[in-house]
Amino acid sequence: METTANGQARVSPHRGGARTVLDGTALTVGELIALVDGAAVPTVAPEARERAALAWRTAQALAGRLYGRGTGVGAQRSVPVDEGDEAAHGLRLLRSHAGGAGALLPARQVRAMLAVRANQLLAGGSGIQPALIDALVDALRLGVHPAINEYGGVGTGDLTALAQTGLTLIGERPWLCDELAESEKSLGSDDEPTGRTEGADPGGESTAAATKLAPDDPPDAVAGPAPGEMSAAGAQRAPGGVSAAGAERAPGGVSVAGPQRASGVVAGAGAGAERESGGVSARPAKVRPSRAGLGIPSSGPGPGAEPESGPEPGAGPNTEWVGPSPRAGSVPAAAAAAAAGVAGAGGELAAAARCAVAPAVQLVTLPGPAAETVYVPVSASVTTVAPVPAATTTSSTGLPAPVVLQPGDALALLSSNALALGQAALAQRELDVLLRATHAVAALSLAAVSGSPEAYAAPVHALRPYPGAARAAGEVRRLLGLPDRPPRRQGRRIQDPFGFRAFPQAHGCALDASERLREVIEVELNCPSENPLMDPDGTTAYHHGGFFAAALGLALDAANLALLQTAQLSAARLTALGDSGLTGLPPFLGGGPATSSGTMILEYTANSALAELRSSTTPASAGHAVLSRGLEEAASFAGQAARQTSRATDAYTTVLACELVVSVRALRMRPVQAESLPAPVAVLAAATGVLPAGTEDRPLTGDVAAAAELLPQLAEL
Repeated sequence: METTANGQARVSPHRGGARTVLDGTALTVGELIALVDGAAVPTVAPEARERAALAWRTAQALAGRLYGRGTGVGAQRSVPVDEGDEAAHGLRLLRSHAGGAGALLPARQVRAMLAVRANQLLAGGSGIQPALIDALVDALRLGVHPAINEYGGVGTGDLTALAQTGLTLIGERPWLCDELAESEKSLGSDDEPTGRTEGADPGGESTAAATKLAPDDPPDAVAGPAPGEMSAAGAQRAPGGVSAAGAERAPGGVSVAGPQRASGVVAGAGAGAERESGGVSARPAKVRPSRAGLGIPSSGPGPGAEPESGPEPGAGPNTEWVGPSPRAGSVPAAAAAAAAGVAGAGGELAAAARCAVAPAVQLVTLPGPAAETVYVPVSASVTTVAPVPAATTTSSTGLPAPVVLQPGDALALLSSNALALGQAALAQRELDVLLRATHAVAALSLAAVSGSPEAYAAPVHALRPYPGAARAAGEVRRLLGLPDRPPRRQGRRIQDPFGFRAFPQAHGCALDASERLREVIEVELNCPSENPLMDPDGTTAYHHGGFFAAALGLALDAANLALLQTAQLSAARLTALGDSGLTGLPPFLGGGPATSSGTMILEYTANSALAELRSSTTPASAGHAVLSRGLEEAASFAGQAARQTSRATDAYTTVLACELVVSVRALRMRPVQAESLPAPVAVLAAATGVLPAGTEDRPLTGDVAAAAELLPQLAEL
């Protein structure tokens, strides 16, 4: 763990020195996961950045003839942008598309999106200014992420998520600290964190709602005026709790602009804010705004307003304030209102923003006929044409320095399915782990019923050379110590139920689907998807439909359906393990009186989870949408498919854990006989070291939870 300048914890780069090179051509799912989890830090290949710079210069030269740069977007594609209005057009595009809704996404998903988008942009087709790529990489390295809402994409570009990201990169929205449970654990017992993750979703992703903040400091920790008076920063405090800079405090007490506190956590303390006895002093940073002023145009001083002088009411004797006084309803940073907006009902941002830091912004008037007044970083200069911007550096707060938006940047950033790809990569990794663990669990179950190994013989699978089926059969043989041609065993059943006999065929399809999904993800990670696409020759751009994520959506749907097939066989094996006719053991493996229920209830639990998994297999790609006045008459719904895969893997974890609990109990109860199939020694040793040995009727929830935790370890055997 490391901290920001305002003292907040965030994900630390891997201290072992691991680096992942982002070059736009070779990023793998494994490398992406390492970046997401802070196990590696990103570096940018110089040749990739130069490739992006070439595309940026190409876009500048062709800007007037390109969709989204010289025109509106969607149904407005034929409406030209007024000369000199290009920069304002881009800012309006980001703001108007930042309309996501729903819960805030977990940090891991957002970090995955940032890494995907940075690598895609380095492929060199977008025409975006390289400084924005640098800022994305900085965010990954520093362990911060934008606040992103769940809903907004339909598989034709994650427009809302990337618009919210863009506004964060330019300083209009706050950065949030990454809250990964494992990083919290890395703190020693003597180094108490300011907040802790109370829980995580089944996939291991810490959610915004899971973060518990420290209690508020006593009221006198921060000097402030009574309700209705002016605060030290000059903003009026309403009875409802307006922050020192004027941002409305959402339920839970988050305020986002200026030096202020959020549930005992400093949110935005910059230069000039002093920390005192557990809090931040009321003295604000020394601010020298531009002549454009700091008020919202509709209610505050306009660009031509004369500055007022003198100390602010309520300010300390050492406070220096130069410029117009912010007033109630005139928040110095547009980001304050925006950040209060992303909080949503119930103050969700309050739970997530352990280190939300308000950007330092100012109002400026953009050149051009529109003469629009907009927010940009303090001290930034606004230009419509500029040399290739240098790499960004971190600001004094330890956050990515705000980037000045250039003409054409907005659409270049938005034109991607980076969020869906990031979510798909996380889901595929979880799926891969579970499918490998299934080999171990299935081997335990086969041994527990003394099943026939004939169905796993190599010659059987050589006749149908499906890679997945051959791999599934081979893994079970390896774990059981069987040869490629297992000898026929006498005195047993001629053949086993489908759960055992058809396992290689069904599970092999899931293995193949998972591998296909990985291939599709890695193609998309390493190619430009932007529309329009800048040609590497530096003279041409192409308008196309590469943002339509059909391949990704279909691969996810296929993986979900294939997972259902193998999950159904897992539930079938669990039922078979409770059949005394197959095992020769007491019904439901009860260890007490004949009326004992044993593991009976786990059939219900597994089938409940199986029903949830089944509900996630309706193909998202079968959906339909007609958008933007009929111009966009189809969608891939890849993001929806990715979320379905995540839910499906969560449910399958429970199904497989139930089978693991029952198979281990059966093997413990099974008498050793000459004709018994040998148990997989390493697998059984790992499982018996974790799972309780008692067979009396008792609650089994803890057994299932322990088995679920064990699955990643079994996947490595």
